Amino acid sequence: MFLHDPLFISRQLLTALGTQLFSHHQDRVPTSSAILVVSNHRSFMDAPLLMAAIDRPIRFACHHYMGQVPLMREVVTRLGCFPLDAPQQRQQTFFDQATRLLQTQQAVGVFPEGAQPMVQNTQTEKLGQFHRGFAHLALRAPIQDLAVLPVAIASHQESTNSVVPLRLLSWFDPSEPLFDQEGWHPMVVYQRVHISIGRPLWITASQRQSYQ
Repeated sequence: MFLHDPLFISRQLLTALGTQLFSHHQDRVPTSSAILVVSNHRSFMDAPLLMAAIDRPIRFACHHYMGQVPLMREVVTRLGCFPLDAPQQRQQTFFDQATRLLQTQQAVGVFPEGAQPMVQNTQTEKLGQFHRGFAHLALRAPIQDLAVLPVAIASHQESTNSVVPLRLLSWFDPSEPLFDQEGWHPMVVYQRVHISIGRPLWITASQRQSYQ
């Protein structure tokens, strides 16, 4: 049973890797409503890290290739993640899947920077440009009592290793231009990391009407 519990798996992973997690402002996490968690993203550890920090399973949207690579596919499934579809259907299927999850008052997680910070080994203090898909979802999804919860991941100590050639990943997702280059996919492992939870932004009916 525990092997199918994303929160348990997340905590065990952090323990196995020896990660020290410091979570700030946990009292800001809504306890009885749908949540759209929005965070920066540099490591494969970010999803389990955020689940452990807010003490709640989060259904993260993840890159298409993660649902294609053996072993990785099983890991993201156990963590409750849902891989994005192929580019032609990606936007609509993400909206449909995320809306269904939010309608059952689950927490959905989005990394608006996309895959680029994961591939390019960015510095800890750098933040990439946010894609606006999470905002479209929040303002278009017919969800009552929806909170957008901003969360910041701040690494204070980490190690980085090269794990797989980028071109190898293009076999699993030829549509991703980030994989059409030389170099290796970095793997960032946090040793000491702080999670700062922002104040929830509640989406109102008037905001949705203005957006329409």
